[in-house]
Formats: sequence, C-alpha cells, structure tokens
Amino acid sequence: MSDNISFRRMTEADLDAVLKIEYAAFSHPWTRGIFLDGLKNYEIWLMFEGQQQVGHGVINVIIDEAHLLNITVKPESQGRGLGLRLLEELMKRAYASNGRECFLEVRASNQSAYRLYERFGFNEIGRRRDYYPVAGGREDALVMACTLFEE
Repeated sequence: MSDNISFRRMTEADLDAVLKIEYAAFSHPWTRGIFLDGLKNYEIWLMFEGQQQVGHGVINVIIDEAHLLNITVKPESQGRGLGLRLLEELMKRAYASNGRECFLEVRASNQSAYRLYERFGFNEIGRRRDYYPVAGGREDALVMACTLFEE
C-alpha cells in the first residue's frame, strides 16, 4: 500500500467525485441530497492516494458517542488496506471530537466490511431486522461498537 495517503474535509465542490465513488461501490448508495445534508450536520472526510480521491467516510459525534455513518473505498482501490487506513483516520477524528465509543451498522451480507471492523476492534452488539434495502426485499444490519482510545 502506498504511503502517499492524505485526508481532508469534504466541501460541496467535492460532491460529484464523491458520488462517482459512492455509486460505483454500492447497490444502494447515498444520494446527492444525503451528502448535502451531511455536509451541514456531520464530518465528511476524503481520502487521497497521491492526487487521486480513493475514498470517503462520514462520522457524527453527539456528546461522547460517535457513529460511523458511511465508509467507502472505490472498488478498483479495494483490497489493499485502504479501508483500514480510512477507518483508523475516521476513528482518530471521532476521538478528537470527544467520541469515546463508536457505533455502526453493517449489512449482514457484507463480510469484508465486517472483518475490517472486527480487525479494528469493533464487536457485534446487536441486530436490526430488515434495516437495509436489497433487490427484492430487506436485509438485516449488524450493530457493532468499539471503545475509542487516543493513539
């Protein structure tokens, strides 16, 4: 994996590039409207490899509780450890915003994401039935939590 990784906050000017990655990565992507709302209410971070945008993540911290709302690495950049780098950065930012525990939901079928979260230190704490839309129905979300520490 490249050491040439950098991060910065998303601005509205980044929207088209973010949506391109989001729509390539997910069957039910976040929409333009959700990201525009997110820019007002959440921290949205972009990940670059050199000059190329390769991913993004969205966190929300309320008092001391962080929520990972979205983490995306563009499909052609997956499988090289970038997801873990992005997750580590997002959790560092959540901690800096006073987050001491982080929660997330992940599709029950998304084993690669589940393993990524487990590798970081998240544990499964529950299940939300029929939480996510899928072609022809709904899918459960697994709820995971992790205590955040200063690096």
